[in-house]
Amino acid sequence: MPKFAANLTMLFTEVPFVDRFAAAAHAGFTGVEYLFPYDYDAPDLAGRLRTHGLTQVLHNLPAGNWSAGERGIACHPDRTAEFADGVARAIDYARALGCPQVNCLAGIVPGGVTAAAAHATFVSNVKLAAARLGDAGIRLVIEPINTRDIPGFFLTHTRQALAIIDEVGANVAVQYDVYHMQIMEGDLAKTIERHLPRIGHMQVADPPSRHEPGTGEINYRFLLNWIDRLGYDGWIGLEYKPAGRTEDGLRWIEDGGWKR
Repeated sequence: MPKFAANLTMLFTEVPFVDRFAAAAHAGFTGVEYLFPYDYDAPDLAGRLRTHGLTQVLHNLPAGNWSAGERGIACHPDRTAEFADGVARAIDYARALGCPQVNCLAGIVPGGVTAAAAHATFVSNVKLAAARLGDAGIRLVIEPINTRDIPGFFLTHTRQALAIIDEVGANVAVQYDVYHMQIMEGDLAKTIERHLPRIGHMQVADPPSRHEPGTGEINYRFLLNWIDRLGYDGWIGLEYKPAGRTEDGLRWIEDGGWKR
């Protein structure tokens, strides 16, 4: 049976962020994820997790100036010190929240930076993050993202992520977002089957509009049952934009025969 984690950045936006923990628990979820915890006090977030019986399954490393359009800095050669500081901050939060894994967003390749330089910087930063997170008992994941939504993003395909993981070595896995990979490469079922041992986390949304499963082009009833049969026992993050009210859009879970 798939284990679904509510993404509190994108779901339950009808209420303020700090109230989304209660909303997720009320809707029947036991796991949550979100992009960033850093605007909030870690003890407060940890208390909300405890109060509502929730598991924090994932958050991201600091990713630069998000409101200004930055989507990670891990491939930026001139910001390696900032990246390292972000790793330390992420470890502090992950420990406080009991979060077992953290995602590294590669970022948009800066103007004037060659592909080779971006690659070398990203590999070096991922090595550093994987080692420091590993010492803290936390796994690192890296996420390929589609270039339709984020033009110029550095990490865009499963094969590219796996090659980087081979360079880095220990304590790094793929965050496989079905929405992004459908747009970039398709062949979802077989790709997941081939690389399942190297996938640390999954997320779902339905192209083309990134709404809930069942609103777009992916046969999620087949795909999620396929993933379950393969033996994936990790969390599946619901990182989609509800087409309407969050609660109304959750009916696809029960319609598929699954539980929240």
